[in-house]
Amino acid sequence: MNVILPRFLKSAYRREPITGFILLVGTVDTTIGGLGQYGSLVFLGLATVGTAIALRWWQIQRSKELQPERVAQYSLPPRSSRSQLPVLSMSKKRPH
Repeated sequence: MNVILPRFLKSAYRREPITGFILLVGTVDTTIGGLGQYGSLVFLGLATVGTAIALRWWQIQRSKELQPERVAQYSLPPRSSRSQLPVLSMSKKRPH
């Protein structure tokens, strides 16, 4: 578990550094406020964490809208057989 968590956090932070930073700041604020019994700092931290989560959700939704739908492209027509393909032959004359 100790090895998995840092790897997960590093990969998540590398993918979205801005959202990860905002989430980290909110988590630190919430932790400091909770341990020091500062209610306003806990509220500020929770609001920051909520903002980071909402921002990340909005980015995911926007990226889904911008991606075009992929259509499969085939090199050969469906049900192709050897009789439908043209026969390639080498010419006997060599160009000089």
